[in-house]
Amino acid sequence: MQGVYITKSAKFLPNDPISNDEMEDYLGMIDGVPSKGKRLTLRNNGIKTRYYALDKEGKSTHSNAQMAALAIEKLTDDTFKIGDIELLACGTASPDNHMPSHAVMVHGELKNGQPLELISPSGSCCASMQSLKTGYLSVLSGNTKNAVVTGSEKLSSFMLSEHFEKETERLAEMDQNPIIAFEKDFLRWMLSDGAAALLLEDKPRPNSTNLKIEWLDIRSYANQLETCMYVGSDKNEDGTTKGWKEFTPDEWLQKSIFSFKQDTKLLGKEIVPTGTKYLKEILDKRGFDVTTIDYFLPHLSSEFFRNKIAEEILKYDIQIPQEKWFTNLTTTGNIGSASIFMMVEELMNSGKLKAGQKILLMVPESARFTYAYCLLTVC
Repeated sequence: MQGVYITKSAKFLPNDPISNDEMEDYLGMIDGVPSKGKRLTLRNNGIKTRYYALDKEGKSTHSNAQMAALAIEKLTDDTFKIGDIELLACGTASPDNHMPSHAVMVHGELKNGQPLELISPSGSCCASMQSLKTGYLSVLSGNTKNAVVTGSEKLSSFMLSEHFEKETERLAEMDQNPIIAFEKDFLRWMLSDGAAALLLEDKPRPNSTNLKIEWLDIRSYANQLETCMYVGSDKNEDGTTKGWKEFTPDEWLQKSIFSFKQDTKLLGKEIVPTGTKYLKEILDKRGFDVTTIDYFLPHLSSEFFRNKIAEEILKYDIQIPQEKWFTNLTTTGNIGSASIFMMVEELMNSGKLKAGQKILLMVPESARFTYAYCLLTVC
């Protein structure tokens, strides 16, 4: 089989970077009261700036599909145009609508395009890696000569204070403390907006940095572990979830059903150990010496997990010193499925890479614990 190469990468970040002090200017304060969980969350996650596709009135400046299309357009030049795309795979955790699918809406935003094959992986952080695998397998098999794959998120709209007002109003009526549970408030200070796109081709481009995809492994542990991060549902005491269709429209607002929520205890218990065990299985299966990598790109939802990962991989004698780690969480925030492609784009266009270097990507997804690992070689 022929090789598959990432030959170009691009990103789109909406508007200006937003500092920690400015966040509530955009998202608003619930009941006009500053969040009590904000300071603790920001201290642990290490994020300094992030991006919102919103203005200070909370009005949208870009849709998810528009941001993905703008990132794709940045891949084009005299040698590659929108009309040259043969396969479009667009992953996201936050599509603008349930139907039509996200990739269809991105396709509709592209100017001067042609009819083409597409797919819309959905879910959480691994949705972009599922897009990458689809594009990789298509080019590898000869189904297409190229593929454009994206990861994009419009998460800020879920975090606006107005979506929580009815819940706090209901709590007050019940003579309970009208404070949103930490599982909901926590993610308001973690997430960001943006899009990144990669061009995959069946041969490297001359006189430029190319990344050959050596392998890409993805595994879900949903058969073993319960839901951890969720939206459009509520979690029952027995660990099962109740979807939005089972609630009345009034309950959607009263329980903030469409907010992002996370079981932080389950997250802390499982996300690092399960993912590290899987990495060890991959390394053993492929007979790969991890000490040969030059860059390790872990998708971190929070800097809190950096040392947790470093300590856990050493238990399996996986030697990846932190001087090989490359992340941009502190400047871009956690952009869900877009984060890993953002890191690839930044490193690929940094001028630091040299032929023969190896790059290991790691994407943990806490929604119901899915993990993706990918090895790239610079050529």
